[in-house]
Amino acid sequence: MCGRYVATRSPQDLAGLFHVSRWNPEELLAPSWNVAPTDNVWAVLERPDRGTGEIERRLRPLRWGLVPSWAKSIGVGAKMINARVETVHEKPAYRRAFAKRRCLLPADGFYEWQQLPAEGKAKPRKQPYFISPESGQVMAMAGLYEFWRDPAVAADDDPAAWCVSCTIITTEARDAAGRIHPRMPLAIASDHYDEWLDPTHHDPDELRALLTTPAHGHLDARAVSTAVNDVRNNGEHLLDAADAG
Repeated sequence: MCGRYVATRSPQDLAGLFHVSRWNPEELLAPSWNVAPTDNVWAVLERPDRGTGEIERRLRPLRWGLVPSWAKSIGVGAKMINARVETVHEKPAYRRAFAKRRCLLPADGFYEWQQLPAEGKAKPRKQPYFISPESGQVMAMAGLYEFWRDPAVAADDDPAAWCVSCTIITTEARDAAGRIHPRMPLAIASDHYDEWLDPTHHDPDELRALLTTPAHGHLDARAVSTAVNDVRNNGEHLLDAADAG
């Protein structure tokens, strides 16, 4: 799975990297070295303009943890931060979004935890690792997004009436990530952004073929401080190398 990641690039940088045509400069997210479920995260997606109908590529914040349109509570999203690539096109919670509402979730890298055996009298522990492209380039994690209408809000035009949430598509881990954890996020290569984001592209086999290992498997994995275990901790120091012991 992918349960934490790092996203520190500014919206200006992301707009340029992903050729975004529309974003609201008043929508701001602070850089985060400890993105956690239910946090707002930057997403790149394509939607038709309400006036012209022309499809625009947008950058906007979404809530991490997908809330299906039929969910009774927003709390469902905390358990739906990942969607398995093996079943994403079939599962009721994801199949409509996979067909029509795909997005890119930019990341510097992600965290995974390796279970370490007990040594002597010490208890077993989990060692966090930061996994990122060796090149240092942005990861465009494959995601889905969904709209959820809060029944507790009366007016449709009230911004509080709507929650737009997202999930990260994962696969069986390989290479550096596979030595640490059995699952990892999938990515979209830059030459496939257009196909993945196109809301008129519905063929599930063609879409699944676009999903690739981040950085084509050229990933760096290094042990980092257990400070990342606490979602209240944030800052560049979380990426400092630690002794995996």
